[in-house]
Amino acid sequence: MRKFVINLVKPYWKRYVIGISALLIVNFTQSLIPLLLQNTINAVSEGLLTYAGIAKQAVLILGFALFMAVGRWAWRIYVMGTSRLIECDLREKLYLHLQSLSQNFYNHHKTGDLMAHATNDVIAVRQALGNGVLMAFDAVSLIFMSFFLMFRTHTQLTIYSLIPLPLMIIASIYLSKLIGTRFRRVQEQFSNLTDKVQENISGMRVVKAFVQENAEIERFAEVNKQNFDAQMSMVKIANLMRPLSALVSSLSFIVVLWFGGRLVIDGILQIGDLVGFSMYLGNLAWPLMSIGWLFNLVNRSRVSMQRLWELFCAEPEIKDGFMTNPNLTSLSGEIEFRNLTFAYPNLKEPVLSGIDWKIKKGSKVAIIGKTGSGKTTLVQLLLRVYDPNPGEILIDGVDILEYPLKTLRDHIRMVPQDNFLFSATIYENILFGNNEATREEVEDAAKKAQIFDAIMEFPEQFETKVGERGVTLSGGQKQRVSIARALLKRSPVLILDDSLSAVDTKTESLILKNLQEATSSDQQTVIIISHRISTIENCDDIIVLDEGRIIERGTHDELVRQNGFYAELYRKQLLEEQIQQFA
Repeated sequence: MRKFVINLVKPYWKRYVIGISALLIVNFTQSLIPLLLQNTINAVSEGLLTYAGIAKQAVLILGFALFMAVGRWAWRIYVMGTSRLIECDLREKLYLHLQSLSQNFYNHHKTGDLMAHATNDVIAVRQALGNGVLMAFDAVSLIFMSFFLMFRTHTQLTIYSLIPLPLMIIASIYLSKLIGTRFRRVQEQFSNLTDKVQENISGMRVVKAFVQENAEIERFAEVNKQNFDAQMSMVKIANLMRPLSALVSSLSFIVVLWFGGRLVIDGILQIGDLVGFSMYLGNLAWPLMSIGWLFNLVNRSRVSMQRLWELFCAEPEIKDGFMTNPNLTSLSGEIEFRNLTFAYPNLKEPVLSGIDWKIKKGSKVAIIGKTGSGKTTLVQLLLRVYDPNPGEILIDGVDILEYPLKTLRDHIRMVPQDNFLFSATIYENILFGNNEATREEVEDAAKKAQIFDAIMEFPEQFETKVGERGVTLSGGQKQRVSIARALLKRSPVLILDDSLSAVDTKTESLILKNLQEATSSDQQTVIIISHRISTIENCDDIIVLDEGRIIERGTHDELVRQNGFYAELYRKQLLEEQIQQFA
């Protein structure tokens, strides 16, 4: 983790050097002002200073103040600004890392937790690299310079003024440990809160449909209260730092006033020396308070960096391995499953067992079966969402593990069950399938997906915003936009995973007709998963899955003649269609 932090800071070390140098110069100048006042007051008390001399000292102090103002602006730009640059880099690294992780990672990590990493945790690290760095150098330099000048003024008085300091050090160490523990709990509760809000907003339609607003408000209130309690638990400890520092400073001033006043009365110390000494001690007040806040920031940052580091340590389960052949940059679409068996991680029972199936290049094939029979899992293995084990998947006679992931996924397009649309325009959502496509190609894909006419009825047509997850569109419209997006991507393999379930049979037949024309000309392999036989009856080959095994296989006519599961399902759907016609 330390090396990771060093690598974050390393590109900006020059900016830090400039900023910290400006800070040290400002602090040195700040330490000179009490010395000037000390000498001026002593000179006045001894009658050695004229009006012109006082004016000269005033101008000098004003010059120092202006110089310090410029210096403070510089160190804020070069230290605080640099921490913002690092924050930006850290978020980009985090986003890139999240993009590289496998789907199974997201099955076990909540969105709210990941959002907390990208917001609160990153901010905590930035504060340590900005405010924390400033406080550290500011405190050390001011303490060193103030101590030097205090000892130079009067050694015994300096020693007396430091008597309360051990109280501050002991308390800061103890409180910093408590802050670290409680801040981790704060971040965890914030994750839960974020996740709850995100989930409820995304599922607002369902909440309203089932009239569960009050129940969800109560659940949110409970999570919100837990977040509040965690925050207050930490705030109670963290906010002890400032009053404790103020108390220590006050005690030191009392000691200086008592002993220093006696020294002045006894004629051992000049009045100007006591004033200067008090200002040096005043210069120590902020560093002492900042030490407390520094402990706070460092511990919060350490907790957040640990949480981020745990996330960065997560590796993608699916990645290019020793079998990968970087020379494989294309594929044509002949697919073969050999004795394929697969079980999800942490599950003993296999979802697929002994799958043997060969799909010819340019053919249109289908998979049908009960819910949970393994249909979607089979095509996810083809995309290497998971890796087959045991068994093999071959494309063009080459083991799928030999293809680089980019090559594999570039050449296979899929319309999944979950028709996810981005919160953007319809045009942008379709263009996502191929960023280099022209306007005409986007519109042509929309026509083939039978969504063009519906789009043109919207007031803003292709520039219509679809809302989060496409919430402003109907289920059938979302499916057809997703199909258009897939059609725009030119690849030799197309997978439709129950992608026509929300459209009527007339629209379905038109889409399938367009699909047949679009794919047959390019010899594209099409795999269709469906519960509706009308969707797949014209396919070249159909397999029926049941409990992860192929129980039937053939063309539509062949399967009907077998009088098995497929034939029974076909008769039921025919009966349903007849009933609907007479309804």
